Amino acid sequence: MELRQIAYLLAVVESASFTRAAEQLHVAQPGISAQIRRLERELGHELLDRSTRTIRPTPAGAAVLGPARAAWDAVAGMRTALDEFKGLLRGRVAVGTVATADPLGLPDRLAEFHHAHPAIEVTLVEATSRRLVDQLRDGGLDLAIVSVPRDLPGGLTGRVVTDRPLVAVVPPGHALEGRGSVPLHELVEQPLITMPAGSGTRESLDTGCAAEGLPSHIAFEASSPRTVTRLVARGLGVGVLPAREPGQRYDTALEELGITSPTVRARLVLAWRESEALTPAAAALAARLGERIGVA
Repeated sequence: MELRQIAYLLAVVESASFTRAAEQLHVAQPGISAQIRRLERELGHELLDRSTRTIRPTPAGAAVLGPARAAWDAVAGMRTALDEFKGLLRGRVAVGTVATADPLGLPDRLAEFHHAHPAIEVTLVEATSRRLVDQLRDGGLDLAIVSVPRDLPGGLTGRVVTDRPLVAVVPPGHALEGRGSVPLHELVEQPLITMPAGSGTRESLDTGCAAEGLPSHIAFEASSPRTVTRLVARGLGVGVLPAREPGQRYDTALEELGITSPTVRARLVLAWRESEALTPAAAALAARLGERIGVA
C-alpha cells in the first residue's frame, strides 16, 4: 500500500469523480484508476462502485475511509512537524497584552517575529489582565502578557517579565511633591487615578489596601498609563502606576513617589495554559519574546 493510493482514493470519494480527482491532483486519470485498482487487489475488495457516473464507495470502501483519512492526516502532521523542525513554522498564534506592557515594545517584537516566520498568522488583543486570563483559560489566546499582584491564577504558568513596585504620580505643586515616598495609608486619603478594575495594577492596589484594612478612593479609571498621567497633570488626583525602568519617567513634568508601609508590587508575566504544551508556533513566539525582554 502506498501513500499516493490513499490520496487518490480519498480524492475520488470526496469529488465523486475520477475526472475531478485527476484535475485536483494534477495527475492523469488513467494513473489514478490504475493505482486504485492495485490497492483494491492488495486489499482483496472493491472499494469504489463504478456502475454509475457518480463514483461512490462500496460498503468495503466506506469501512476503510476512516482509517485512510486518519493515516493521511498523520502523514500531514509528520510533514508539518518536520517543517517546524527545520524552522519553516506555520500556523496561528493569538497573543494578548495589558496596556502597561507597552514599554516592552511588543509591536516591534511581533514585527521581528513576523519577519522571521511569515507563514505564521499572529493576532494581538489588548485588554485587562482579568479578561486576558479568562481568554487564556478558554483557549482564545495562546500567550498573554498579564499583570498580577503576586502569583498567576490557577491553571496558568509562565515567566516573570518584570516585578516592579507601584508608584504614586503627582503634579507640580501637589501637597505630596518633594517627599520622595508616601505611606499607603496616607496615599489612599487622596483621590486616586489608576487603571480599571480587572487590570493587574488595580488588583495590586486593591490587594495591598485590603491587606492593611484600608479603603481607597478611586476618582478616575483610565485604560492606559498615558491617560492616567494626563489626568494627573490636570490636577484631578494622584496617579498609581507600576514604576518604570530606572531613568525612565511617565512624564518629566510629574513627580513619582515610592509607596511604602507596605510596598505594593505588580508583576508582568508572559503566561500560557499549564495543562497543555504550546504549539510549535506559540513556543517559537514565546522564545522570541523571552529573548527580547530578558527572560529565559
